[in-house]
Amino acid sequence: MLGIGCSQESEPDEEQGNTVPPRMEQHAAPVAGVDEAGRGCLAGPVVAAAVVLPEGAQLPGLNDSKRLSPATRTFLAERIKAEALAWSLGLSWPREIERINILQATHRAMLKAVRLLRVRPAFVVVDGNSAPDFAVSQSCIPGGDGCVPSISAASIVAKTFRDALMEKLDSKYPGYGLKKHKGYGTKAHIESLRRLGPSPLHRRTFGPVSQCLEEGQLWLPGI
Repeated sequence: MLGIGCSQESEPDEEQGNTVPPRMEQHAAPVAGVDEAGRGCLAGPVVAAAVVLPEGAQLPGLNDSKRLSPATRTFLAERIKAEALAWSLGLSWPREIERINILQATHRAMLKAVRLLRVRPAFVVVDGNSAPDFAVSQSCIPGGDGCVPSISAASIVAKTFRDALMEKLDSKYPGYGLKKHKGYGTKAHIESLRRLGPSPLHRRTFGPVSQCLEEGQLWLPGI
């Protein structure tokens, strides 16, 4: 079995502002692309998505979700879900992240996503350089979310789901600006942490959050 990988050379797509996927090596099918969203956040779950695209799928504009506008991500997410052979999500919430650390929680979310696919993949490709054991052939591809279609698709599905979830959670945990920053450690988010103290949605083992707890800031579990 051959691996799968991105070449070091790719050409920009001037119309989309993205990267044209480079030549891929042969691999077994079906292939599941896996990526996560929210790993570096101070609040909320880490969300992993797994996507199995049909061979030869035509989805212009696929790219790393962080390089796409929210409107483009939303449009592509619906196209991906409509055309994918299978897609699924796995989540790890703050208490689990605190208990087993963010890397292991991310791996657990990825495993959940792949196990929930209604099409069992023969090969799994993951963005980055670390992945759990999926019990099938697999490969880690740094930068894969920008050049491997199935990983790009997973990146978009994970990001759009998590953003929508954080927007909904903003009403349950008001005052932190979750709808705007989605839990990332922005200046405004850290200022709200210092003012309000962490909510149950915050990851208490992450630096700015644990610092608030150490300083004796008020924790508001009922919000």
